[in-house]
Amino acid sequence: MKLFGRNHDEARRNSHASTGITFAASGSHRITLGLARAENLASMLARSRASEVIEVADMLAGLYLSDWERLSPYWREADQDQIEEYLQQICDISPQRWHSWIELYDSERKSEDKRTRWNPFRKRQKPLSEGSPLHLSTALAEIFKHAGEIAPYSDIVEGRKVPILTVECVLLSIARTYGSEISRNLAATGLDIPRLERDAFFPKRGPLV
Repeated sequence: MKLFGRNHDEARRNSHASTGITFAASGSHRITLGLARAENLASMLARSRASEVIEVADMLAGLYLSDWERLSPYWREADQDQIEEYLQQICDISPQRWHSWIELYDSERKSEDKRTRWNPFRKRQKPLSEGSPLHLSTALAEIFKHAGEIAPYSDIVEGRKVPILTVECVLLSIARTYGSEISRNLAATGLDIPRLERDAFFPKRGPLV
């Protein structure tokens, strides 16, 4: 059964209902709330593998799991099962466990929404994963750096101009890691890179939307 079929539309809407920007990101950049959620999920996936760092594959899976409705237009409907199977494979997650991650994340999101009313200027919430924060792998840190170089929006932090990273910028940076296995496999899944480039460089909505 297709995991993200019509029966899962409500779950997908709930998974990214809130919008905003996190104001407690690293000193080198800010990240949108959608990207923060993806990073939290990526951290959970990395911990499930007993890894000490978040890998590019974890981040890609986090983007997919947390904000599929936003990302799905970059694949033809006929190719969407393929990207799902590919991500399950590179993250070594069975379809059953994959579905469990979605249910867990959606449940935690609903609980958080009940506890606090959304305020775009509140501090970033503690990640869903337990323990001290994981570091980005060297490869993923380079991708975040490249995403900052192409980000169309910025913010002022302690008198410095820093980029605001979006989901589209990070996904594009992963796809642009030319020569990497993940980049090649993403291209093979039918990712519409020209459309992704347009949305990353010329977004139709600001980072608070």
